Amino acid sequence: MQKTRKRRQLQLDSHSKTPKTTTEEPYPSHHRPTHEECRAVRDELLALHGFPREFLKYRIQRLIKNESHINEAKSEPLNNNVDGEESVLDGLVKTVLSQNTNELNSQKAFASLKSAFPTWEDVLTAESKRLEDVIRCGGLAPKKASCIKNVLSCLHERKGKLCLEYLRDLSIDEIKAELSNFKGVGPKTVACLLMFNLQQDDFPVDTHVFEIARAIGWVPAIADRNKTYLHLNQRIPNELKFDLNCLLYTHGKLCRKCTIKGSSHKKLALDDDSCPLRYYFKNSNTNEIK
Repeated sequence: MQKTRKRRQLQLDSHSKTPKTTTEEPYPSHHRPTHEECRAVRDELLALHGFPREFLKYRIQRLIKNESHINEAKSEPLNNNVDGEESVLDGLVKTVLSQNTNELNSQKAFASLKSAFPTWEDVLTAESKRLEDVIRCGGLAPKKASCIKNVLSCLHERKGKLCLEYLRDLSIDEIKAELSNFKGVGPKTVACLLMFNLQQDDFPVDTHVFEIARAIGWVPAIADRNKTYLHLNQRIPNELKFDLNCLLYTHGKLCRKCTIKGSSHKKLALDDDSCPLRYYFKNSNTNEIK
């Protein structure tokens, strides 16, 4: 009897240690966006806005990385240093501070953090209340301070030093698995770090991207943000992910028409021609469950 119980317990333990897949396509029969749609929307938004200056340095870093890969294939040396490139840990903390606030406030919070604490070791040993006060201008200070502390503590325990540069040598799946060890670091934060700081092909879904994707029928109306991320990350071609993500985010901030909720999009599509996404609003069938 005891052997049977032990065998069952071992089976349960083995199942509990098996990681759940988070990359499964949630809407396999929803065949939008097509590659052609992605390219068309990218081109239309690029013509309207130009490439957003706030993301230009990350775009340059991606180009340099791609050039590096080409030269490595040709066995030609290339200086890979990029002036002003931020560390991966800086990028992670920046992303945490950007949650649920505007860009200006998150930038102020990060600048305040770096001014108050010369090193990440200083942040790790600081009192939580002190850290909260320093980043309070970014909003949700207790929650964000706790997340930052958790990341630094976990990193120190696992690696013995406060550095995330080792992630640059890992695959996307390995990076996601590694960052899953850090409490408070969710899928959007991981996707942002992948796309901006690690120059990987991923597609983070913020509020702007999420609302536009649902409005133009790229995901079913019932989709939540996590399933939208899983779906779009599979459907959008890798070579378009970075530009398209930056442009959708920028368009969501600048175009009042794309922030209209519900069925108003359909009326807008018929009455207004100033938004390049009007045709997608007109032709979308977001109420269909796929």
